[in-house]
Amino acid sequence: MAGPGGRMMAGGAPTERSMDFKGSSKRLLRRFAVEKNTLYVMLVAVACSVGLSVVGPKILGKATDLVFAGVIGRSMDSGTTKEQAVEGLRRSNSGLADMLSGVDFTPGRGIDFGAVGNVLLVALAVYVGAGLLMLVSTRLSIRIINRVVFQLREDIQTKLSRLPLSYFDRAKRGEVLSRATNDIDNISQTMQQTMGQLINSLLTIIGVLVMMFWISPLLALVALVTVPLSVVVATKVGKRSQPQFVQQWKVTGKLNAHIEEMYTGHTLVKVFGRQEESAKDFAEQNEALYEAGFKAQFNSGIMQPLMMFVSNLNYVLIAVVGGLRVASGSLSIGDVQAFIQYSRQFSMPLTQVASMANLVQSGVASAERIFELLDAEEQDADPAKGEGEHPGVLRGSVALEHVSFRYDPEKPLIEDLSLNVEPGHTVAIVGPTGAGKTTLVNLLMRFYEVTGGRITLDGVDIAKMSRADLRSGIGMVLQDTWLFGGTIAENIAYGASGDVGRERIEEAARAAHADRFIRTLPDGYDTVIDDEGTGVSAGEKQLITIARAFLSDPVILVLDEATSSVDTRTEVLIQKAMAGLAHGRTSFVIAHRLSTIRDADVILVMENGSIVEQGTHDELLDAKGAYARLYAAQFAQAVAEVD
Repeated sequence: MAGPGGRMMAGGAPTERSMDFKGSSKRLLRRFAVEKNTLYVMLVAVACSVGLSVVGPKILGKATDLVFAGVIGRSMDSGTTKEQAVEGLRRSNSGLADMLSGVDFTPGRGIDFGAVGNVLLVALAVYVGAGLLMLVSTRLSIRIINRVVFQLREDIQTKLSRLPLSYFDRAKRGEVLSRATNDIDNISQTMQQTMGQLINSLLTIIGVLVMMFWISPLLALVALVTVPLSVVVATKVGKRSQPQFVQQWKVTGKLNAHIEEMYTGHTLVKVFGRQEESAKDFAEQNEALYEAGFKAQFNSGIMQPLMMFVSNLNYVLIAVVGGLRVASGSLSIGDVQAFIQYSRQFSMPLTQVASMANLVQSGVASAERIFELLDAEEQDADPAKGEGEHPGVLRGSVALEHVSFRYDPEKPLIEDLSLNVEPGHTVAIVGPTGAGKTTLVNLLMRFYEVTGGRITLDGVDIAKMSRADLRSGIGMVLQDTWLFGGTIAENIAYGASGDVGRERIEEAARAAHADRFIRTLPDGYDTVIDDEGTGVSAGEKQLITIARAFLSDPVILVLDEATSSVDTRTEVLIQKAMAGLAHGRTSFVIAHRLSTIRDADVILVMENGSIVEQGTHDELLDAKGAYARLYAAQFAQAVAEVD
């Protein structure tokens, strides 16, 4: 529920909350701790691959020096030494003297192709080794990421099973589905596209810096001049784009919720002619998603061209200063060539890291939405295995002792409600909408916890029982039918634990009077239906769910408007079947049509969360109270319909 201080989003978190980029990033990274051994091997492979890649330009620079020395030596007379040749150039005031003093050439000797070939073979081996190690690291990173995402999906599934019904009452199904599917996929894609490359880029920056300072500290400092500018660019752009990514995924969840609602209720949309309103709402949310996505991608997309501009400035500075150093003989051409390659290797990972910012920001935005779901308040934990209480043999005696409950702390619904139900009795609960009838059943099933008092089953407080033990003895049929994609036989068998034979399935269907219509279908019990129950009517779907309840063979039977979707003749048949099923079982029947609960052992009349009357059908009619008024109203309505 939304408190007075702020509006709540569909998932239960305030929309005003800002993105905790740092905290969510750390929390996501901590999930890699379980894969630390594989992660260490991957890091070693990446480090070795980067090390070999970083050494490559230096080796190629050696080959360039050999070629240049051969070209210079071949153009000079043999019989002189290098020192004599350089001194002769200096006496002739040639500007090449200082430059050639740093070249290891032999006058009269041309290019040593053998030495050049050996250097190139070493370079080839280095780059092949780097590629193979990178292949190993990539495979390991994919393995690590998929395991982490696999565990994240399992945690979400486990979390959803531990969330109270109140969470799903507040949350839109499409929003929850978006977090469990779209956001998880986005995290997976983000990590796969950035994790290995990010580590590789950071290690490359370190390795290249070491080589640059080794070759020329001066040029290395020149290369670092543009780093602060790169950091400023990345920081400024990142701060602008991060809120847009948060908004993008928030709007995505809302759009998915709208689509899911419109798809599941498409019949109602058409019946009431709301296609235009639905399309308008979709267009508005789609436009909002477009705007948020465009702003997020544009703001982060300008990162790469800005970083490329900074990189080109760096390249120009190194080319100018490096050329001056070669001219002075302080550096060889091969070293400058290697340094220029290093400058590219240095600026490229910086650009890559900056360009990955949009992916990282998008992934962390999804991670926060996942963590909001994982941090949602759970239902009270069941007692530890072996510590919970259990009645032993269930008889079906239910007692409510001074029970109080409220959905909203400020609005009491049920206050000081007491009730005793003997085993095998049928209790009918009637009353106007909002009286608390279904709430009473939800408390019995522990979908909600009581806020005061207690409910006992055969003398044991149900709060001290595990939910599995409690619900294993209760069969429930709701007004809203629920079927899943599969055969009719599989849907009926869902009510029993373990494998059940076809004979028991058909027996349950006959008891629910569903066998006849099932056999008229093309494939009978093997007819495949989807989760919408396409191919069977609303009443037939209800019969399938009632057969499912029969098969579960419960001690307590809960029927919440279970016959509301069947015709009158079938309803009479089901009532007879229910009488047989209820023999020896405790039954709670919520009904609006009072004619269906005339034979109940006790009828409870609820108003505003309290039991205002209780007794048999005849006793309540004689009392001429609330029940008599309800019955008279329904009888008058039936007469009016006949007239």
